[in-house]
Amino acid sequence: MGMQKRRKSREVRVGNIFIGGNHPITVQSMTNTDTHDIEATYAQTMRLAEAGCDIVRITAPDLESVRTFEVLKSRGVPVPLVADIHFNHEIAVAASAAGVDKIRINPGNIGSDERVYKVVEECRKNGTPIRIGVNSGSLERHILERHGAPTAEALAESAMYHASLLEKFGFSDIVLSVKASDTLTMIEANRILAERVDYPLHLGVTEAGGGSSALIKSSIGIGALLAEGIGDTVRVSLTDDPVEEVYSAREILSAVGMLKNPGIDIVSCPTCGRTKIDLIGMVREFKERVRAEGLDRLPVKVALMGCVVNGPGEAREADLGIAGGSGEGLLFKRGVIVRKLPESELLDALIAELRLYK
Repeated sequence: MGMQKRRKSREVRVGNIFIGGNHPITVQSMTNTDTHDIEATYAQTMRLAEAGCDIVRITAPDLESVRTFEVLKSRGVPVPLVADIHFNHEIAVAASAAGVDKIRINPGNIGSDERVYKVVEECRKNGTPIRIGVNSGSLERHILERHGAPTAEALAESAMYHASLLEKFGFSDIVLSVKASDTLTMIEANRILAERVDYPLHLGVTEAGGGSSALIKSSIGIGALLAEGIGDTVRVSLTDDPVEEVYSAREILSAVGMLKNPGIDIVSCPTCGRTKIDLIGMVREFKERVRAEGLDRLPVKVALMGCVVNGPGEAREADLGIAGGSGEGLLFKRGVIVRKLPESELLDALIAELRLYK
């Protein structure tokens, strides 16, 4: 059984890229620097771009912070910028006027129709799309009372309610996101929206935490929906360096066969009693070294195997590979043994071969 056909959504243009339609799924992250610290925010935005982030979101807590977006734009950052705004319509208007590529705001939180209209008119004039972000902690009282809890149906209804406030003024340049810290609620809410609207959907499991538990939650929530053909852009929320969010998102997309530039594919065995080399340490070091050298973007399949039972077979499928023996190992190239090496030299030899693909 292959991948489900991707849900057809409308296209939304964000700077020089598109979300939705038949366009590749984009990876987003968010800076965690103080927005008023222009240099720190610029440096982190550049690091995110280098890591493969397609869209960078930056919080805009006050009118003064809009200046940061102007400076980053003037320096020609290579990624579209999204201003993250809560409650204050004036910041939204100023951010759109300053040339940000998208704003994230909940129209229901900014007050009167007149204020919503001001934001809509400014965004329409500048071609700024709006992402509506709903999560289980931000539900409107009237919706919460009707459903009794932040259910999937309540979240979907909230997103559509916010969209209707923009649609009322003929604005439909919208991306929707419904996030919950409960993975199954998030999956179900997105399924409901996928059936009822044609807006592109931004996927994420909110407040997922840190470490492997956060990654597992995000992988299940985002991965399940992508496998069903639902979702147009993703953000993996981690309590970590935002660059880690980008690597994690790329790994999720890679696992469901949806990464536009897949980069390196590392195959390694789980190790067993036959393993006589420190494969666990080697795989960890290999990943760190290829990332540090920028070799992780190369479209190369690399196998790191613990012994010769599965090693040569896996290595035949891979462009490059090593298979461990007792304190030594074999270096393979497309299934052919290149040479035998002591364990201490295996990684260096493998990385040297990988560099030749640059």
